[in-house]
Amino acid sequence: MYEWVKALHVLAVISWMAGLLYLPRLFVYHWNVAAGSEASETFKVMERRLLQIIINPAMIVSWVLGLWLGWKAGYFTEGWFHAKLALALALSGVHGYFSASVRAFAEDRNSKTARHWRIMNEVPTLLMIGIVILVIVKPF
Repeated sequence: MYEWVKALHVLAVISWMAGLLYLPRLFVYHWNVAAGSEASETFKVMERRLLQIIINPAMIVSWVLGLWLGWKAGYFTEGWFHAKLALALALSGVHGYFSASVRAFAEDRNSKTARHWRIMNEVPTLLMIGIVILVIVKPF
């Protein structure tokens, strides 16, 4: 059963990451259209659906299965696992920030620039790189 849970965990993480990489790109495009325009309203629907249908469920499944895997394998005493959890918490923080941003865009009150969203688009990637290295290499 462990291998099946691990496979589902990896699928959930891939889905979570895909959403976290796509959402700030939508914010860049959304930023470039007038508030209240037809395009703006379309972006609002896309952002909300991406968050509610893909990103949120994928994050929940990633956490539940990841914690189960860590417990089952006895990783909670490992230093690399503590570091991985810290990065996963940071990724969850980015997720929360993006969730608040979906609400801000939905209410036409985004105050961030397109450049900000381009930079934020890279943050999940950097966290993912750290997480993958920790899980595969287990450096400490």
